[in-house]
Amino acid sequence: MATTYDFPSDLLAGQEELHQVRAELSALLKRLPWSVEPLDGFSDTAGWRKVERPASPGWTPDEQAEVEKLRQREHELAVFITGHRFWTEVTGGERVDARMKLKHADADADADADVDS
Repeated sequence: MATTYDFPSDLLAGQEELHQVRAELSALLKRLPWSVEPLDGFSDTAGWRKVERPASPGWTPDEQAEVEKLRQREHELAVFITGHRFWTEVTGGERVDARMKLKHADADADADADVDS
């Protein structure tokens, strides 16, 4: 039988917020131009893999600030999660398993809710 862990609510909340911040950051980066600074486009068809980029207008100061804010929050949450007191209660060999279960705890809770419905 698979081991289950009684994660503290603040650790679960931190992991859930980390998922949300990373999803928001990923979506933002996909919307932004490929270069932070304005750059001309280029095409390199001579290499083993064709690479092309259109001209980039660069990011606005507001876009740069939003990316920085999200990256800073992502870092804070990662430090909070990895340094949480819960990990001292888990033996070394079980920490990897517990960490993987924490990463997917929200998906497991959603699946349990679907089964209970």
